[in-house]
Amino acid sequence: MANAQTFETICALITPLNKKNIALGPETTFAVDLELDSLTVMDLVADIEDEFDILLPLNLLPDMETIQQVVDAVEKILASE
Repeated sequence: MANAQTFETICALITPLNKKNIALGPETTFAVDLELDSLTVMDLVADIEDEFDILLPLNLLPDMETIQQVVDAVEKILASE
């Protein structure tokens, strides 16, 4: 799956959570820009896992602060399958 397509899919999953209606970009952060709490982030992770049929290792989650970091993690997992 191309990186741009993965980015678009993840943005589509984020859109219902984007209460501030800010423009989503690769450097958009979950905590600061979107103001998502940890429970909402875990729901988003579950949605991403379901959409791509993958498991995101919990030890990676603290390092994923931006949309691009999540896209990169998903791409890496998909490439290793």
